[in-house]
Amino acid sequence: MTKPEILMMGAYPQWDMEDLEESYQVHKVWQAQDSESFIASHAESVRAIATRGELGASADLMKKLPKLEIVSCYGVGTDAIDLTHAKASGIRVTNTPDVLTGDVADIGIGLALSIARRIPDAHAYVHSGNWSRANMGLVTRFFGKKVGIAGMGRVGVATARRASGFDCDIRYFDVAKRDDLPWTFEPDLVALARWSDFLIVTLAGGPSTFGVVNAAVFEALGPEGYLVNISRGTTVDEPSLLDALEKRTIKGAGLDVFRNEPGIDRRFLALDNVVLQPHHASGTVETRKAMGQLVRDNLAAHFAGQPLVTPVV
Repeated sequence: MTKPEILMMGAYPQWDMEDLEESYQVHKVWQAQDSESFIASHAESVRAIATRGELGASADLMKKLPKLEIVSCYGVGTDAIDLTHAKASGIRVTNTPDVLTGDVADIGIGLALSIARRIPDAHAYVHSGNWSRANMGLVTRFFGKKVGIAGMGRVGVATARRASGFDCDIRYFDVAKRDDLPWTFEPDLVALARWSDFLIVTLAGGPSTFGVVNAAVFEALGPEGYLVNISRGTTVDEPSLLDALEKRTIKGAGLDVFRNEPGIDRRFLALDNVVLQPHHASGTVETRKAMGQLVRDNLAAHFAGQPLVTPVV
């Protein structure tokens, strides 16, 4: 039997690649010298796209593949996939929710601790030999602080639960109050920032949240407040964030995501009040294996005519 043909936009871990290449004929776009010509040469036979959250699948790409049936995304974020076009064209879309929730929430708390307790600076302080000459300066505690969560989806809930374990007071911002949660709902993001010691952003990406964490939010967060972003780089007005960090409008930030990844604004590199992560919140062996399994399970279900495991469209 002829293997279904898949257009793969970027590499997955080797354990996933081996399984996919055993089950499908995989066309690797990232290895092509001329990606447009490469896509065109396989356009008439490709039935699926395997992509990653940051690579997505545009309407233009999908239009070039007349036999396309499904886009399977390695990642929870689908803002780089044109869902409107997919739905209108009858193209199914899947992602990998839930399996990365815990890891991302862990990094949210980890970044809050790292920037407040200045853990990277403390590590460098010991390595430099400065400890033998003087004690390091005092830092800020995390436990017992007021933590605002911007976006109360899966990751927001998991982050709030972890912060509760540090005896933090929790409030959250979202499109609507959730009656199933014990924490206080705040419908105004600026008001939430004004109340918070730490503002942790877990919002979904996309046009509705583009730049919503803006200069007014930073002004409200204030010179003793910290921002943590584990959502999407698009949710934060990055020039305003850089201004706020440089001018000490806010005290510091822990960031896993950026507007232009991986070529981030070099102004970040000159700052001493940020902790930077290379969009690696879900980057554990355990989670990446589970994500890859979900991609493969969704593709297998589709080609077997069975219900999708984690459908988006």
